[in-house]
Amino acid sequence: VQLQASGGGLVQAGGSLRLSCAASGRTFSSYGMGWFRQAPGKEREFIAAVNWNGGSTYYGDSVKGRFTISRDGAKNAVALQMNSLKPEDTAVYYCAAGSFIGIRNVAPDHWGQGTQVTVSS
Repeated sequence: VQLQASGGGLVQAGGSLRLSCAASGRTFSSYGMGWFRQAPGKEREFIAAVNWNGGSTYYGDSVKGRFTISRDGAKNAVALQMNSLKPEDTAVYYCAAGSFIGIRNVAPDHWGQGTQVTVSS
């Protein structure tokens, strides 16, 4: 079971990035999927979750209105579109899979590798 995140990088404040996460090894079509981030010296923070069919989404307060999560069931993948980025968005971003409620409670069943996002001021 692997969740591989990609798309991180360096961007200026106000810019955009799109993260992708591809799942392999099993099908996640019945799982919720989500994104988290962790900045140095801080706890891992919930960012966004999407339920198994993409019909429900949930966002952390710090990213509401700026980030959008979506999933591609056919590709067993989830994306995170990040707009209006701020320096405080700088962190390692992780994708995850599990129950929708579990993800919202920072308790997914599967974690992916992280991808670094750096926002310069």
